[in-house]
Amino acid sequence: MDLELLVHGVGGTTPEKMLDDARTVRVTGDDTAAVFRRAEDVDAEARPGDYRDRPVPEAYVWCNLTSGNASRALWLLLVPFMVVNLAHWMRPAAQDRPRTVRFYGLLVRLAGLTLTVLLVAAACEVALDLAAWQCAGTAACAARHSWLGFLSPGSGGWWSAPGRRLVLAALVPTALTGLLWYLSHRTWSAYESTRPMAVDPEPGHTSLGSPGFWYGRRLVARLRAAHTAAGLLTVAAAILAPAASFDRRTGGPAVLDTVGRLLTGALVVGAAAVVWVVCRRGRSENLLDQELDRRLVRRLPLGALALLVLVALYAGWSRPGWHSVGRLAGDATFGGLALAQGVLVIVLCVVAHDLHRRLPDRRAAMRGLGGPAVALLACALGGVISGGVAQRVSDWLDGTGTSLAGPPVLLTWQASVIPPVLVVLLGAVAWLSWRTSRLGRIERAAVDLDHRGEPEDTARTRRIARVRAMAVLTDRAPLVVTVLCAATLVLGAGALVGALATGRTPDAAADGTYALVHGTAEASQALGSWLVGLGFILFVTWGRRAYKDASARRTIGILWDVGTFWPRAAHPFAPPCYAERAVPDLTWRMDTWTRRTGGRLVISGHSQGSVLAAAAAWQLTPSVRRRVALLTYGSPLERLYGRWFPAHFGPAELGSLHREVACWHNLYRLTDPIGGPVRIPDGDGPEVDHTPLKDPLAYGRTPGHPLPAPILGHSDYQADPVFAEERERLLARLRPELPGQRPAAQPVDRAE
Repeated sequence: MDLELLVHGVGGTTPEKMLDDARTVRVTGDDTAAVFRRAEDVDAEARPGDYRDRPVPEAYVWCNLTSGNASRALWLLLVPFMVVNLAHWMRPAAQDRPRTVRFYGLLVRLAGLTLTVLLVAAACEVALDLAAWQCAGTAACAARHSWLGFLSPGSGGWWSAPGRRLVLAALVPTALTGLLWYLSHRTWSAYESTRPMAVDPEPGHTSLGSPGFWYGRRLVARLRAAHTAAGLLTVAAAILAPAASFDRRTGGPAVLDTVGRLLTGALVVGAAAVVWVVCRRGRSENLLDQELDRRLVRRLPLGALALLVLVALYAGWSRPGWHSVGRLAGDATFGGLALAQGVLVIVLCVVAHDLHRRLPDRRAAMRGLGGPAVALLACALGGVISGGVAQRVSDWLDGTGTSLAGPPVLLTWQASVIPPVLVVLLGAVAWLSWRTSRLGRIERAAVDLDHRGEPEDTARTRRIARVRAMAVLTDRAPLVVTVLCAATLVLGAGALVGALATGRTPDAAADGTYALVHGTAEASQALGSWLVGLGFILFVTWGRRAYKDASARRTIGILWDVGTFWPRAAHPFAPPCYAERAVPDLTWRMDTWTRRTGGRLVISGHSQGSVLAAAAAWQLTPSVRRRVALLTYGSPLERLYGRWFPAHFGPAELGSLHREVACWHNLYRLTDPIGGPVRIPDGDGPEVDHTPLKDPLAYGRTPGHPLPAPILGHSDYQADPVFAEERERLLARLRPELPGQRPAAQPVDRAE
C-alpha cells in the first residue's frame, strides 16, 4: 500500500484544492496545521485491496502557521530581527572548522543584540528625549500639545521635574520590551514547542538531520532573557545618564552622586552579564536539548527590571535647579551602536571568506558573503526604522521647526545617505533591465525553436520570451545585494564619520563650502528625511491594511514562508519558525504511517513545500528514509536555498539526500522565477531533474486548447501531463512488486 503526502507551497491553499475533492476530512492535526484526506479515503488502511494500483492521497496544510489571524500583521515590526536571524544560516559550508563556525554564530548573535538595543534606544529617543525632555521642557511646544501640559515646568506639577518626566516617559520603551518578551514567549509555545522524533545522529550527515535542529528551546530561552534584560538596561541607562551627569557637577549633592555612580556600575555589570549570556552558548543540534536554564532565564530579566526601578527612584528624586536643555546624549548612543555594527559586519566578512576559501562552492551567493551582506542590511533596516520614527515624531512635535533641537545628528546623516543609496540601486536596476531586455531577445529564438512548425505569432513569442527572461532575474539577486551592501557600507561609514567629526547636520556642515556641495547636502538631507518618513508611513499603512484585509495578510504570509523557515538562532524576537512545527509534523506522519502499515510513501512538495519535504526526510531514520520517495516541483531547493544557505543545502547535502531516499524526481519550468533544477552532482546516482516542462502547454490554438493556454510560471504544475507521467514513474520505482527502471539521464541546461 502506498501513500502520497502532498505539501503545498508559499501562500497556502485549501485541502479541497490539493486533493481535488470538495469533501475532505481532517485525519490528524489541529486548526493551525493538519493532514486531510478525501472523505472516501478515511478508512483506506482497512481496504488495502482498493488501493493496490493507486496511492492514498493526503494533504498537509500548514498555511495558518504563517498567514492566519490578523495579529500576525504586527510581525512586520520584527523584520530587522528576522533578517539578522537569516544571516546566521547563510554561512558557507565548513569542514573540520568547528571553532570558526562557532565564532561566526557568535558574531551574528552579537549583531542581533545590537539591533535590540537600537530598537529600544529609538523608543527612548522618541519618548524620553523628544517628548519628555525637549517638547515638555519647552513652553511653546508643550502649549501646542495639551496632553504634555502637566509635564511642563510652567505647570508647577509634581511630574514637571526633568527626572520624573523621564521616568514617566520610560513606560513606553519598557512596555515595548515587555511586548517583545511576551510575543517571543507566546509564539514559542504556539509554534516551536513541538518535540521532534528522537533519532540518533548519523555520522557525516547534514545538520538538518540532527535530532536537535528543529528544537531550540534552551537557546531561545537564554537569548530571550538576555535581550529582554538588554532592553530594560537600555531604558535604565537613558534615565540614569542625564540625572547622574547633573549630580556630578561641581557642588552637586554628594549622596546622589554616590548613588548615581553605584547604579552606573550596576548597569555596567548587568550589560556584561547580558553579553556573557549571548556569547556563552550557541545552538546544540546533535542532541535534543530539553534542559532549561531556569535560574538564568528568570533572574536576568527580573534583575534588570529591579535595577530599572531603582534608577527610576533615583532619577525621580527632587533636584532644585535642574532644567532640560538641548537634547539627551543620543549621538553617542547611536554612534556607538553604528560603529559596533560596522565592526561586527567587517569581522563577519573575514570569517565567512575564510570558510568559503577553504571549501569553495561556485554556486554560493556572493562567494560565501551572503550572511555578512544580509546582516548589514538588517542593521541598515533597523537604522532606517529608528531614524524614520524619530524624524517623524520630531516634525510632528515641532510644528515650527525651530523650538526643538530635534533628533540626534547621526540619524539625520543616516537619512541623508538614503538618496545616494537609491541612486546606486536604481543604476543596478537599470543595468538589470537592459540585461533582461537583451536576454528576452535571445530567448525569442529559443521559443521559436521549441515550437518549430507551428504558425508564427510574434506577440505570443515575445511574451513567452519576456517571462523566461524575467524568471532569470532571481539568479541576478546576488548582484543587486552586493551593490546595495557596498553602497550602504561606504555611505553609512561616511555618515558616521561626518556626524562625529562635525557634530552638525549635513547642510550645516556644508555651510560655507562650494555652492554645489552645500546645495547637494541640503537637498539630500531634505529628500532623505522625506523618504524615511514616507517609508515609515507606508510600513505602518501596510501593517494596518494587513490587519483588516485577509488577502494582504496572505501576502505578508508569503514573505514569512521564506523568512521564517529557519529556527531563531540569532535573535529571539524574530517571527517564529514555522518549520519547528511543520517538520516534526511531517516526520511523525511519515514514520508512524510506514511503520504501522509497512507501506511506502511519496512526499510531494511544491515550492516551499519541497523544502519542508526535504527537511522532514532528513529527520527520518535510514530504514524509513529508504521507503520514501521525493517528488518536487517548482522547488527552490538549489536555486535559492542551495545558493544562499550552502552549509545546509549545498551540493554535498542534496547529493546525500538523493542517495538516501528511495528515489527523487524534480520538475521545473524556464518561466518559473522560484523553482529550478536541484543539480545533483555527477556520480550521485541517476538524474533527478526532468528536462524543463513546456510553458505554455500549447503555443497556439489547438483542438485540445481552443483558447490560448496561459503561461503558468510557478503555479499549477499538476496541469501539465508530464506531472502525472512522472508521478506514475516514481510510484512504479517505489513499489517493490513493480521495480520500474530508473529513467535515463537527461541533460539539463538553464540560462544563468
